[in-house]
Amino acid sequence: MKKNILMGLAILATLSFVSCKSSESSYKKAYEKAKAQEMARTNTADQVETAPVTVTPVVTTPVTTVAANTENDRQERLTVMNGGTLKAFNVVCGSFSKVDNANNLRNTLVSKGYSAQVAQNPETGMYRVIASSFDDRASAVASRDQLRGTYPDAWLLYRAY
Repeated sequence: MKKNILMGLAILATLSFVSCKSSESSYKKAYEKAKAQEMARTNTADQVETAPVTVTPVVTTPVTTVAANTENDRQERLTVMNGGTLKAFNVVCGSFSKVDNANNLRNTLVSKGYSAQVAQNPETGMYRVIASSFDDRASAVASRDQLRGTYPDAWLLYRAY
């Protein structure tokens, strides 16, 4: 009797494993569907119409002054946490919600020769790591562009008094 019960359980176990086996064709169908979707996206991106290009002569004029255009700069009220004083235009290399993270980046910048400072925006609670501070926008833009080689997200901050 026990032998028959064991044999029946073995047959049931075998049937359950066989019925759960996934077929290779279902995997193949899913792969082909994903490949077709990818090809459709690629074909859509490749079907860009090009218009004829007309070449016009470029006239260059020397620029002697840079306007203090602050409309594209962020403007915030800041409280200096450590470092020196802030001027009107500041180059921000990082923004953190934790002061320890801001201080770590500040220490890194100081070791590279920058006069870095940490300032807090009391409205948002964010800590801004300011790599350099300038009175004129042109100097700040030049410094920001130089820093973007190492810190691609560097941006300008106009200090609201």
